[in-house]
Amino acid sequence: MQKCIFCDVPKESIIAENELAFAIFDKYPVNPGHALIIPKRHFVSFFDATGEELLSLHRLVLEVKRTLDRQYDPDGYNVGVNVGECAGQVVWHVHLHVIPRFVGDSPRPGGLRRVKRPVVPFPRENE
Repeated sequence: MQKCIFCDVPKESIIAENELAFAIFDKYPVNPGHALIIPKRHFVSFFDATGEELLSLHRLVLEVKRTLDRQYDPDGYNVGVNVGECAGQVVWHVHLHVIPRFVGDSPRPGGLRRVKRPVVPFPRENE
């Protein structure tokens, strides 16, 4: 069995923490300040989180956002989680991405609606 990279994070890598979760900077960031919010309990799917874990994750997202606002002054954020291989999950310990976004950081900016072509075209897509 392969060792989980999130179950043995060095203490010095942790940028924020509460009783049930911790945050680190992503080793392969999409943008400066890209952070991961990780529950301390090992489980694969976001949908297996307890209510207390969800609250802890949410609290850390807000705490990390305040830190990133001060350090990077982004124009926006993407906050998301990949659940399952077909959705892009590659680490089998659930984690949330907090990605600062900056005007001009992508030639085709957009959130989830840019992941794949929609089943029904979004009205603003052709603007």
